[in-house]
Amino acid sequence: MSVVETLQHDILIVGGGAAGLRAAIAAVEADPRASVALVSKVYPMRSHTVSAEGGAAAVARDDDTLEMHGYDTVKGSDFLGDQDVIQYFVEEAPKELTRLEHWGCPWSRNEDGTVATRAFGGMTTKRTWYAADKVGFHMLHSLFQHSLRFDRIVRYDEQFVTKLLVDEGQVRGVAALDIREGVVRCIRARAVVLCSGGAGKVFSFTTNGNIKTGDGMALAYRTGVALKDMEFVQYHPTGLPGTGILITEATRGEGGHVKNADGERFLVTRDYGVGSKAELGPRDMISRAIVQEIEAGRGVKGPYGEYAHLDLTGLGEEKIDSRLPMVRELCKIYAGVDPVYEPIPIRPVVHYMMGGVDVDIEGATSLPGLFAAGETACVSLNGANRLGSNSLTECLVFGARSGNAAVAFARGSNDGAPDRIEQLTAEEQGRIDALRGRKKGGEKLATLRTEMQEAMERGCGVYREEASMQQTCRDLAELQKRFAEVSLDDPSRVFNTEVVAALELANMLDVAETVANAAARRNESRGAHTRRDATSRDDVNFLHHSLCRRDAVGPRVETKSVTLGRWEPEERKY
Repeated sequence: MSVVETLQHDILIVGGGAAGLRAAIAAVEADPRASVALVSKVYPMRSHTVSAEGGAAAVARDDDTLEMHGYDTVKGSDFLGDQDVIQYFVEEAPKELTRLEHWGCPWSRNEDGTVATRAFGGMTTKRTWYAADKVGFHMLHSLFQHSLRFDRIVRYDEQFVTKLLVDEGQVRGVAALDIREGVVRCIRARAVVLCSGGAGKVFSFTTNGNIKTGDGMALAYRTGVALKDMEFVQYHPTGLPGTGILITEATRGEGGHVKNADGERFLVTRDYGVGSKAELGPRDMISRAIVQEIEAGRGVKGPYGEYAHLDLTGLGEEKIDSRLPMVRELCKIYAGVDPVYEPIPIRPVVHYMMGGVDVDIEGATSLPGLFAAGETACVSLNGANRLGSNSLTECLVFGARSGNAAVAFARGSNDGAPDRIEQLTAEEQGRIDALRGRKKGGEKLATLRTEMQEAMERGCGVYREEASMQQTCRDLAELQKRFAEVSLDDPSRVFNTEVVAALELANMLDVAETVANAAARRNESRGAHTRRDATSRDDVNFLHHSLCRRDAVGPRVETKSVTLGRWEPEERKY
């Protein structure tokens, strides 16, 4: 057996974004002796949290209550969110955002000095805290800088976790590829927390950066942990055609109007279910409305297909520059329009995954020692549809809780058998070394990745049908077989991005299969999962979570009960 470099910590966090940093801080604060490893595929300040624009939700105003926030979240989830989780979330949200301010997050202020809040879709009042339109940037900076206070948080940047090390039925650490050196290290720990983000890159048109490849979801899935509610993929209604760059929901919260080619505010003049909320309806409803307008021939024609307009011209230059400066910058650079004077081209774009690693309210999975938080996880706060601005707060609330739970677990655990764990790492090093410059069946990464994304767009878009979903399932199963014949050109060890891309594609294929198979099994329309051939919500047969477990022939889909509470399911309308 080759010699394996082994590192030892008590807690190991995979991912350096908001959830990962919050989990790490919680862990070292919970135990003054705990050693915490923060392992990230990228430098933490490049984590995808940095791209969030609009805001983070928490009760802050006299005209708001925890009950209102809870009800809005339950209703937004189309009654698939677990209500014990939602209750805990709304109670902790104000505490976490206040704590983040104490750590340096510069929330925007009203003239009287109180925290400024803006309207967001599906919320009954102004509840979204913001810092102009660069909230993720400021949140991530504040978390990262605060984490530097703790020398017991040891960072391993540009280390790609490729395998969970499991022995005697418990996770014992990870195998991590040092991208700079090409060596695989064994990082042992008594508890592991997955916080590596979502998997939007399984689709071609997405707001997600290239690092969002479902790594944590795939790691858990391969150990036998279920992925929950993977069929629910959120389309954000306002992405720039051609690039998928996000135009934040804050634009509509500040008074922007969505219009068709005739200049008509169709969310007001037609019945798309959003009622008087109009542009402040939930994301799933507005995305469907835009698609229907385009299908009815009222879309604006452009070089990247048809789209709608987002009109901010009524806001004025001063308001746009003070509250939406990055929106103006993005539009001028990437769309060639100045929103002060002309409408912004927009169309629905894949933005967020409601599904993820199945965890309980503590962030614990079914595998002892393994936890997850943030978009990687599905604690089932969001159910079938997430309300905008809940996700950043979720990273804080459940990042903290999972970090604390991991510490509690680690106290009662042991280190396992070092020889066995190092052997597993050596095997992983051999697997990755075999990929470098591998000449096999001639399949190319780019071809397989493109075909995967096209299959997902066909079968798992804003609107879905039985035939296309089943075809996507078959296409993905075939792509899994073809991936075994992939050939790579680069034999080097240092910064071999081709090997990284191959490992990421393997993760994406696994995750994509769970999305498509779970979708094909849900014969109803609920939240972001909308079928043309089953247009109604069916609480009799489908008021349950979907669980996907890895099987020899692909995902095996099971069900899990929803935790209901004070709010009984009702028709979701606004």
